[in-house]
Amino acid sequence: MNKKGYFKNKFKEWRNEILKYKYLILISLILIFFAGIIDFLAGEYVTTKAIVTAVPDLILDHFGPYNLNYIFVWGFILILGVALVYCLFYNIKKFHVALAQLSFLTILRSLFIILTHLKTPRDAVAGKFPWILHYLRFENDLFFSGHVAVPFLGFLVFKESKIKYFFLAGSIVMAITVLAMHQHYSIDVFAAFFIVYGGYKMANWLLRKVRFLKD
Repeated sequence: MNKKGYFKNKFKEWRNEILKYKYLILISLILIFFAGIIDFLAGEYVTTKAIVTAVPDLILDHFGPYNLNYIFVWGFILILGVALVYCLFYNIKKFHVALAQLSFLTILRSLFIILTHLKTPRDAVAGKFPWILHYLRFENDLFFSGHVAVPFLGFLVFKESKIKYFFLAGSIVMAITVLAMHQHYSIDVFAAFFIVYGGYKMANWLLRKVRFLKD
């Protein structure tokens, strides 16, 4: 088979996968849209309503701050981009599952941050996101760290593929980065791994109940 025939067959398989999961993908896109709205409202709330001052932290008191904005911003964007490309072009059957899991995580984190009114550490290095992403950057949205949570969720969702190691490494790099920049307290980072795992298990149970995910 020549290259043209090979790519034609691959495109046909990809299109058939899209059509097979089209309704689940549509539902997952709606879920992530509403999760994004909830996250925005929670972020706006904690930016203006955090009333407790910054507090001491055993690790932050002896480490940093360092300006790792490039990794903080572009490393996180890279992780999201890899997840999107991998789902869309290499594992489309996981696309709706990944979006649903991300929606659940986003809502869960939104709940946590509005219950925890701590200010960002006073010597934190500000993260500067480009373009429209700048308007999605909030202050005091601390517990738990989204920069750590999202790649670790990727590790759990794609645990059957070797790409899971990329996301696991990404979660560790992001953990070091946000601590080095004093963007988060230590508890925000370490707790993220445990909360994401618990949230992942809860979401899996719920997705199976609504037949969004098969055993």
